[in-house]
Amino acid sequence: MTTENYVTLSRTGDKMPLVGFGCWKVSPQDAEDTIYNAIKSGYRLIDGAADYGNEVEVGRGINKAIREGIVTRQDIFVVTKLWNTYHNKSQVRPAFEKQLKDLELDYVDLYLIHFPVPLKHVNHDEVYPPGWYQPNKTEIEFEPSPMYECWHEMEKLVEAKLTRNIGVSNFNVQMILDLLTYAQIKPAVLQIELHPYLQQSRLVTWVQSQGIQITAYSSFGPASFIELTDDGKTTPPLLEHEVIKEIASKHDKTTGQVLLRWSIERNIAVIPKSTNQDRIKSNLDIFSWSLDDEDLKKIASLEKRLRFNDPYSYKFNLPLFD
Repeated sequence: MTTENYVTLSRTGDKMPLVGFGCWKVSPQDAEDTIYNAIKSGYRLIDGAADYGNEVEVGRGINKAIREGIVTRQDIFVVTKLWNTYHNKSQVRPAFEKQLKDLELDYVDLYLIHFPVPLKHVNHDEVYPPGWYQPNKTEIEFEPSPMYECWHEMEKLVEAKLTRNIGVSNFNVQMILDLLTYAQIKPAVLQIELHPYLQQSRLVTWVQSQGIQITAYSSFGPASFIELTDDGKTTPPLLEHEVIKEIASKHDKTTGQVLLRWSIERNIAVIPKSTNQDRIKSNLDIFSWSLDDEDLKKIASLEKRLRFNDPYSYKFNLPLFD
């Protein structure tokens, strides 16, 4: 049973909390109070991104908690991500500096490359965050910004003590294997979509064998994608699945807690999001109990290899994971 509430990152030895608070789809008007209350409730990892469009407000929530003495800056593990339009070697540092300014922090604990997708650059003063398309366009456009150049710029951020750790998100084994051939600082973390419908067991095993920690996003499966993709609309919700409900009843826990605990059992960090105060608190209560072998076998049977956060599902004509 996993009883420690953190994993240790390679190189720095930093302790990354196994449960964090995700900032995706937290509206800017709610973000300051939501993040502040999450920290007040006990969350010590905040997972954000430029693309979420709420970093100014997220930063206000973090800094409010610090000013009030609820936490120190060293108590909070702050994660953010480099967006696709800033992969060019001349754009990584300016993009990061804007994010750091928006967050009103001196450094972040982990900076991730959001997707292995070099989109054509968009100036900050033109559209921010820029999303997937160029302004007034309806098709994605790429630029020749090699990953090895982007990664070396990420490493420079570490050397400048602007981020303590660097990592990647939405990368597969092939991408990571290539990155490891030239990385002077190897990625500390891989963040991927992970839930019982998309268990990615071979990827998880291999990545962990490389000394890279894993963070799971979308732990509740289709819940965040109902209004975004066809699969999100039509797939039976994991939070209401009979197998998950049966296991939750057995342990006197919520279905959300069962889904989070399933990742924790694999030593994988989770970053659930909620604006409901009761759920915010219950999502932290996943260390005092465990799933048994029977539970894990039943959850393993739910595998569908069904990915919800897929650019192709958004009609971008980019089959990134094929």
